[in-house]
Amino acid sequence: MTEEFEIVIAGAGIAGLTAAMTAARLGRKTLLLMGNVPGGLLLSINRIDGYPGFPEGVPGYDLCPMAQEQAVAAGAVLASGELTAIAAQDGNYQLTTTDIQYLARTVIIATGANLKKLGVPGEEKYQGKGVSHCASCDAPVLRNRAVAVVGGGDSALQEALTLAEFAANVIILQRNASLTAQAAYQQQVLAQPAIKIRYNTVVEEILGDAAVMGVRIKDITTGATSMLDVAAVFAYIGLQANSDLLHGQLTLDASGRIPVDALLRTERRGILAAGIVRSGAAGRAVSSAGDGAIAAISADHYLIDQSWRE
Repeated sequence: MTEEFEIVIAGAGIAGLTAAMTAARLGRKTLLLMGNVPGGLLLSINRIDGYPGFPEGVPGYDLCPMAQEQAVAAGAVLASGELTAIAAQDGNYQLTTTDIQYLARTVIIATGANLKKLGVPGEEKYQGKGVSHCASCDAPVLRNRAVAVVGGGDSALQEALTLAEFAANVIILQRNASLTAQAAYQQQVLAQPAIKIRYNTVVEEILGDAAVMGVRIKDITTGATSMLDVAAVFAYIGLQANSDLLHGQLTLDASGRIPVDALLRTERRGILAAGIVRSGAAGRAVSSAGDGAIAAISADHYLIDQSWRE
C-alpha cells in the first residue's frame, strides 16, 4: 500500500529542510525526500554569512544538519531516494522515487541546483584530480600551491577566501570587467594579499598529466592566450536548476527554473516551489530558508480548503 502524506518536500537543502520543519510544526503529516546529497550545495560552503543568529558566519556542513535535526524533532519523516516522477492521481500526486512510491496531497519542489560546468577540454578528465567544487574539502591539500577560481560571484569569492588560508596564490579568473559578488565579499578579497584577480579572462582548457598542472586562458578583450600554472581549478560560474523531471509537468522559465507567485505557488494547484529552483530566487541561504517557510504555510492553506486563496 502506498503511504500518503499531506505535504511531501523534494530536496533537503536549507529550503527543503525549513519547509519540512515548518510543515511539521503546523501539524501536517510531512515527508522530506532527501535526494542524493542531503544538505545540497551548502554542504561545501565553509562559511555562510548573513544568516541570522550567526554573526561570525556558519559552515554549511553545520547549518544543514542542525536544520535537519529541527525538522525531525518537529515530526517530519525523512526518506532516502530522489524524486524521479510526479503524476496527478484523484486530486493528489503520486510521487515516484528511486526507492519507493508515495501519495501526496501537496508537493513542495525544493530540489535546488547544481554548479554549471565550464564545458572546456580537460574538465571531465581531471574531475577529482584538481578540478573541484569544494574549497573547504580540498584546500588543505593545496597548501603553498597556486590555484585558480573561475567566476566573480558570491560563491567564487567565498571559495577564494577559503583557499587563501592555505594556497600560496589564488587567481580569480573573471570573464567580466568587474566582480558581481556582494560588496562585503569584494572588500575581503581585495584586502587579501594572496588573491589576485584577472578580469576579462576565460578558461579555454584545463591541462595536466596525472592531475591538473595548469590552464590555458584567453583575454577576451585582446584575444591573446597564455598559460597559467595552477594545481587546481575551482569553477563557480553559476547554477543550473535541478528541474529536469518537471519538463512537461510545469512551465519553466528560460533558465530552467519554476515560475511561482508571491506565495510560491506554481501553475498547478497543490504544487509549490522553494529555494534556488524557483524563478526569482535570491540565491542566498537566508532567502532559501524563508522560501521554505512560506511554501509550507501556503501548502497548509491549500490543505484547508483546496484552493489557491490569497
